[in-house]
Amino acid sequence: MSRLARLSLANRSVVALLTIAIAVFGWISLGSLKQELIPSLQIPTAVVVAVDPGSSPQLVEQQVTVPVEQAVRAVDGVEKVTSTSSTGLSTTTVELTYGGDLDASAQSLQQAVDRVRTALPDGVEPTVFTGSLDDFPVVQLAISGGTGTDDAELAALVQDTVVPRFEQIDGVRDVTVTGVADDAVTVTLDLPALAGVGLTPAGVATILQDNGVVLPTGTVDDGDTTLSVQVGSELASVEDLESLPLVGADPAVTLGDVAEVAVAPVPATSYSRLDGEPALAVALTKTPDGNTVEVSHGAQDAVDELEAQLGDDVQVAVVFDQAPFIEESIHGLATEGALGLVFAVLVILLFLGSVRSTLVSAISIPLSLLVTFVGLNVGGYSLNILTLGALTIAIGRVVDDSIVVIENIKRHLSYGEAKSTAILTAVREVAGAITASTVTTVAVFLPIALVGGMVGELFRPFAVTVAIAMTASLFVALTIVPVLAYWFIKVTPGADEADDAAPARDAAEERERNGFLQRGYLATLRPALRHPVITLGAAFLIFAGTLALVPRLETNFLGDSGQDTLTVTQTFAPGTSLQAQDASAQVVEQALGGVDGVTTVQTTVGSSGGAEAAFTGGSGTPRATFALTLDGDADAERVQEDVRDATADLGTDGDVTVAGGGAAFGSSTVDVVVRSDDPVQLEELAGEVQTVVEGVDGTSDVTNNLAAAQPTVQVVVDRAAAAEVGLTETQVAGTVAAVMSPRPIGTVDLGEGPLDVTVVATAGPSTLDELRAVVLPTATGLVPLTQVASIDEVDVPTSVTRVDGERSATISATPTGQDLGALTTALQAELDDLDVPAGAGVAIGGVATDQQDAFADLGLALLVAVAIVYLVMVATFRSLLQPVILLVSVPFAATGALLALLLTGTPLGVPALIGVLMLVGIVVTNAIVLIDLVNQYRRAGRPLAEAVTEGARKRLRPILMTALATIFALLPMAFGLTGGGVFISKPLAIVVIGGLVSSTLLTLVLVPVLYTLAEKAKARGRTV
Repeated sequence: MSRLARLSLANRSVVALLTIAIAVFGWISLGSLKQELIPSLQIPTAVVVAVDPGSSPQLVEQQVTVPVEQAVRAVDGVEKVTSTSSTGLSTTTVELTYGGDLDASAQSLQQAVDRVRTALPDGVEPTVFTGSLDDFPVVQLAISGGTGTDDAELAALVQDTVVPRFEQIDGVRDVTVTGVADDAVTVTLDLPALAGVGLTPAGVATILQDNGVVLPTGTVDDGDTTLSVQVGSELASVEDLESLPLVGADPAVTLGDVAEVAVAPVPATSYSRLDGEPALAVALTKTPDGNTVEVSHGAQDAVDELEAQLGDDVQVAVVFDQAPFIEESIHGLATEGALGLVFAVLVILLFLGSVRSTLVSAISIPLSLLVTFVGLNVGGYSLNILTLGALTIAIGRVVDDSIVVIENIKRHLSYGEAKSTAILTAVREVAGAITASTVTTVAVFLPIALVGGMVGELFRPFAVTVAIAMTASLFVALTIVPVLAYWFIKVTPGADEADDAAPARDAAEERERNGFLQRGYLATLRPALRHPVITLGAAFLIFAGTLALVPRLETNFLGDSGQDTLTVTQTFAPGTSLQAQDASAQVVEQALGGVDGVTTVQTTVGSSGGAEAAFTGGSGTPRATFALTLDGDADAERVQEDVRDATADLGTDGDVTVAGGGAAFGSSTVDVVVRSDDPVQLEELAGEVQTVVEGVDGTSDVTNNLAAAQPTVQVVVDRAAAAEVGLTETQVAGTVAAVMSPRPIGTVDLGEGPLDVTVVATAGPSTLDELRAVVLPTATGLVPLTQVASIDEVDVPTSVTRVDGERSATISATPTGQDLGALTTALQAELDDLDVPAGAGVAIGGVATDQQDAFADLGLALLVAVAIVYLVMVATFRSLLQPVILLVSVPFAATGALLALLLTGTPLGVPALIGVLMLVGIVVTNAIVLIDLVNQYRRAGRPLAEAVTEGARKRLRPILMTALATIFALLPMAFGLTGGGVFISKPLAIVVIGGLVSSTLLTLVLVPVLYTLAEKAKARGRTV
């Protein structure tokens, strides 16, 4: 690698131009990088939603969910299938393998459910939904009209004015408005009049479907012109519908004679409010290439423009916006990185005592970062808290190679050598060592490929960023730094005179030995070399003490992301009407609005159903959701506790739970999944587990998703009685379903877009007596429903949940502390004492399982990283034994890392483990630099003791410089001075700092001792 330095010195002008090109293209690339909160991820989850109006949860489970589950389980890449069957709705969630082709999997799933469509009830069409983080809104707004604007005017204003303006923003893919009351055409039949003319409701529906259709039938020639022929005309008004002749009626009548046709709003299934005022929700999603921050700024500009157009009565509020948190995180990490850069430069200046030498070595930091920006841009990565955190971490490392090079150049210049000779000799001495050390630092990230799930997807961009930065730093150290040293570092007077070189070298080395650093180091090293047993015994005691502290270490998963949002959920008893839910939700809404630190409250009561189930889980439990936006200066944890206190004693119906901006990603609750195909057994066991979870310290907001039973009316058809009047069981069920839950038979465009058309046989019964009074049309006239069926009230669950084909219940708890590992252990101990019946099962899931899987994957990655580092060092030193000596640095890095976590009260989570992974590559670099020089002295013929002492002495300064430069560069992150991305960067920085301190101090003593013992043993082996 030293040939690069020789080539660079011979082509200095080319190197200068290359440096300028790096700066220009790096700066351009930085401006081109899109800004996101986290890397764009495809969520390997698909949801199959099927709607079967009016069916009970049990029927949905048997007739829809089970066939869909069986179909999707046969698709390759499916890892887990969970489902929820509620009244009229089946939701099947399919978890797929991370890293697969989600689009191809979605297509395979759709094909699988299409194959079983014929086995499903008529009209049930399962649909597959998939998504990535780009499908989640980057900005959500709520628009309320106040007292001066009714709902229809507000909806028209939003659709005609707001939506078009938002769609003009660059990077916006879709603008979705929810909460608008849709109109529909309802045809309410007069059953006696219909029967009097010999028609049935089904016959009327068929006639409507056969009319109002325009069909192309061909072409005709008119002279030189060819004309298209179309037959039919559209139904364009209510009058057109009323005047529609009913074919087959005797006597002839029109639709208006036997039915009432009206356009009216569809009955509401949910309510939405902003700070107590009825509101419409507007969500903006970005294109995959869109810049989140730019979309947000464009949306804010649009809001400013629209406020003047909408008037004073209309209020527009941003209830969710990713951009401020992204900008705060990026600005914070950039500030901490800049501070770290300054600290690293000061450390270099302190050791080198030369501004010129300091600037030459420090130039590697901006150049390496600029090369990294180019690499990220070419690789399609974004600037997010993971990649920016990696850049900030790398600031302390990218200068290391340059420090070693410039320190050695400065040393050789002090020996009186000619400038070119000194530079080339210095680079040649350290080129192998810094190449090996950089390769090890980069190579430890290769095992990230073994880390599965979301953690692997999240941290791969982190690993790529560090790898690019470190590789760039090696290139800069071997090419640009030597040229800059040639231009800017002053030569010792008389350096070109060969006769003066030896005395100058002796004088320089004498000054080094008399320096306070080397005097103190040699005073420690020499006794350690004379008493290796005592040295190794002391090191062993230190390591044993470290292991004894492990049980005191707290563990978590990813920590709190620090976002300024809270979600409050109020669940109601099964069967609670929408009006009762709304009345209770208004009480909670008022209480939330009075909590200090809460700026807006967006309330959603009920559910619109359908595709929304793909994202809400399809639960049949009635609920209200409150999205709280917090003041930027508010303490989210304090506000969360205040919200719990404010909603604790309101006396309202339902249970209230609070979730923070939460665990940074994924689930934030510890779940216990109970499985059993026996419903009674499942209910009893789930109740026992819920009691256990509530009794474990460190849990709050314990919920059980096993739906409570609700009263349900069951209609049982007497097949013989039905046959006597000419009806089948299916015909009776179809007529009752049409009365209770009429389905649209088509659409009609009355001038303002298509509207659903629904045929209603009679006004839907709202009481049990009205249901018993329903009559069925037959060929001989109307027959009471009670004549052919029994009507009884029974209790059934509001929803049925299944996991991999078994009925299940999930008990969820929110951890109150940060020691997730201790909570999981305590919970598992309590669950082990449960008497679980045969055929049932209890297992912990949620964030606890996420943590266990991530820790297992990262543990394997650590072992592989150590093996890779060993392989690299074997190739470097051409020895199997010496790399083992160098690896002694790794366990002592764990000593400092553990102590640093304990002293700062930081739990061991995924970010901290990534820091440990980095340490494996970082800490051996010091040992590599040291042993490489010792080996050079040994090959030059120096005795073992002299080679070890001299090699260690001369490498003391660069080792301390690189370690301290990294430590001080990371201090701003470790203290979390700005709070940007702190949940990832802070624990990582703490681990690296602690590990570097302990490994550096112990490596400087232990590695020479072990090297000496190994070489002496090898020598004795040769003499035997």
